[in-house]
Amino acid sequence: MNTPISWIKAYVPDMDVSISQYVDDMTLSGSHVESYVELDKNLEKIVVGQIDKIERHPDADKLIICQVNVGEAEDIQIVTGAPNVKEGDLVPVVLVGGRVAGGHDKSPNPENGIKIKKGKLRGVESFGMMCSIEELGSNTDMYPDAPEFGIFIFGEDYQVKPGDDAVEALGLHDQVVEFEITSNRVDCFSMIGMAREAAATFDKPFYPPVITETGNDEDVNDYISVEVKDPDLCPRYTARVVNNIKLAPSPKWMQRRLAAVGIRPINNIVDVTNYVMIEYGQPMHAYDLSTIAGNKIIVRRANDGDVFTTLDGQERKVDSSVLMICDGEKEVGLAGIMGGENSMVTDEMDTLLLESANFDGTNIRLSSKKIGLRTDASGIFEKGLDPHNAIDAMNRACQLIEEMGAGEVVGGVIDVCSEMKEPVKLPLEVEKINALLGTDLSKEEMLGYLTKLELVYDEATNMLTIPTFRQDLGCMADLAEEVARFFGYDNIPVSLPRGEATVGKISFKGRVESLARDIAEENGFCGSMCYSFESPKVFDKLLLPKDSKLRDAIVISNPLGEDYSIMRTISLNGILNSLSTNYNRRNKEVRLYELGNVYLPKSLPLTELPEERMCLTLGMYGKCDFFTLKGVLEDMFEHIGIEKEVEYVPEKGYPFLHPGRQAKIMIGEDQLGWIGQAHPEVADNYNIKAEVYLAVIDMPVLTEHASFDRKYEGIAKFPAVHRDLSMVVEKGIFVGQIEKVLKKCGGAILEDVTLFDVYEGDQIKEGYKSVAYALTFRAKDRTLADTEVNEIVEKMMKELGKMGIELRA
Repeated sequence: MNTPISWIKAYVPDMDVSISQYVDDMTLSGSHVESYVELDKNLEKIVVGQIDKIERHPDADKLIICQVNVGEAEDIQIVTGAPNVKEGDLVPVVLVGGRVAGGHDKSPNPENGIKIKKGKLRGVESFGMMCSIEELGSNTDMYPDAPEFGIFIFGEDYQVKPGDDAVEALGLHDQVVEFEITSNRVDCFSMIGMAREAAATFDKPFYPPVITETGNDEDVNDYISVEVKDPDLCPRYTARVVNNIKLAPSPKWMQRRLAAVGIRPINNIVDVTNYVMIEYGQPMHAYDLSTIAGNKIIVRRANDGDVFTTLDGQERKVDSSVLMICDGEKEVGLAGIMGGENSMVTDEMDTLLLESANFDGTNIRLSSKKIGLRTDASGIFEKGLDPHNAIDAMNRACQLIEEMGAGEVVGGVIDVCSEMKEPVKLPLEVEKINALLGTDLSKEEMLGYLTKLELVYDEATNMLTIPTFRQDLGCMADLAEEVARFFGYDNIPVSLPRGEATVGKISFKGRVESLARDIAEENGFCGSMCYSFESPKVFDKLLLPKDSKLRDAIVISNPLGEDYSIMRTISLNGILNSLSTNYNRRNKEVRLYELGNVYLPKSLPLTELPEERMCLTLGMYGKCDFFTLKGVLEDMFEHIGIEKEVEYVPEKGYPFLHPGRQAKIMIGEDQLGWIGQAHPEVADNYNIKAEVYLAVIDMPVLTEHASFDRKYEGIAKFPAVHRDLSMVVEKGIFVGQIEKVLKKCGGAILEDVTLFDVYEGDQIKEGYKSVAYALTFRAKDRTLADTEVNEIVEKMMKELGKMGIELRA
């Protein structure tokens, strides 16, 4: 909503604040300012000048030398190339040292404007510049009488003399403020509504337009009759007639105001309807009465399949849900949207029919959307207008027409009203408002704010009468908001919330999932979003046997296509597709993870909802191997607080993994997931020519064993004892088996076990490998003796000897 400050001051004349204060205070009182424009920005030392004498330039055919009277003792000399000036013309002149905003499209227009200096044009001195309307920061839309190319010339209706302020004469000492109006404040989609807000914000009197009675001795009912067949869609319809229409340009003040809000002036009649729409927030429409068949207006629904040609010349298909304005024979307008081409106002019009109605907002919005036509009028009507406003807007329009001499208003008004909205009454609940806001305002203070908004208080009943234009006020909380915004949100003291609601927090499951994401991302993995819908072909790509339970997937009854026809039972396909995309785009090293559900049916066909099981899927290729991915998982388990020991058990039961590089991840008897290298054939199926490592963690099992309990242990007080063990081990024995024995024998004083070397070579007999561990021993209550540690090491070797393990010589 664009609002010129000069227009607001027409209703709040005592408002004398700077534009910055206006913008700040209006925003704080609830009318959010998007931006504002100063129309006189960079316009300095610009006066009205009269051209007294014109001579041709001696050295340039297209230049002339003008002697210009600017209200001083002597004329100033200005050289110009403007083709449209003559002696006696009054023009805007920027003096030496002044500024202009810019110029035509090819002229520079810096942020600070253009400063005018004394200069020479082809050897002749020039002491200023005569201005076009573009150089004054405006355009021909705002000033239709300005030439498209050339100097602006003041007409007789400007009533200016040399030396006057040209910027003031042009009405450019103004600012236009753009407000963001919420749809519930339909009253603020008007200048009067914004003026009310300004008056309340700055505590100044509000003076609405004074509407005088109009109309001659004739009766409007002799000219036109109105019938509303669908009162549910048109609660009120008012009409008046104007005779002896004299089409002409509207007054300069009206043209300026319309142009400032973005409406191009056309003629006095059209401009009046647009002006009243902006002023009152009530759209109006004008018809040529001679085109109204039978001198009758019928408001009814359209017939299915009808085609109607609107003012813009477009044919619109309508149906019975669209409300139409009709005459005795045909449709003449789309109610609340646009008039028809067959009843448009032309220069030959003699008698005017004015319409000011109230339509159902929901119907206007749906109709506008259905026929694909949204106008300024429909944008206002669809918000739901106050029916009381229709007659005021009608009388204001007729008043303006008579004041401008644009026609003779016929006496009387046709007012068909089926339903009139009555003012709402609300109790003034001071204690509840204070409790809601956390304030301690008195009843008198609250009434001071509310009565400024034209709410009427009845002391006897303690009731507030809400004016009908404030449709947004319907309960105590709405009144509290009005009090809060004029008391000042910044003045409301800080208070603690009261109530018995529990404090919200992330669930334990959510904390585990969040930490799993964090650890994955800390290790270089990027989150991936994969579809839950998949193709049955996925099972073949993953080499699943025909009798695999994972093939028992839920078939979607209305799939997007075959590729999205089942719910996934295994989470690998999405990650592998994402890795494949990255690989084929030549990303050399990629790590991806996904947290998502798999859908495991309890029976097929479905008799109950399937089990939705959350899985963490990790996939990577590049500079990595099996143990890189295993390290990421171990880091995750440590941070999540897995108290029991996690074991990696070699397994050959996953056909989509390399048969020699896969393992189950176990916590006691529970399987936490699996880890391994993708089978080369699977990698090839996804067009990945690299080793791919995958892991899937069953999140419900992980959550079951997770613990965020942390116990602090102080710095060790006693020294550690270190031992290195280098052993010869059969290749078939896993280091995990060895570590289990070491930890069992080491007991409480074995602080750390670190594998630091695995060797196979000429010095080791065939079928064996060398495995070396660094062991750290420490007691919390004493210094360990070598003999005590040696006994434990001997015990370890004795147990390992049962597995055929010997110390390396």
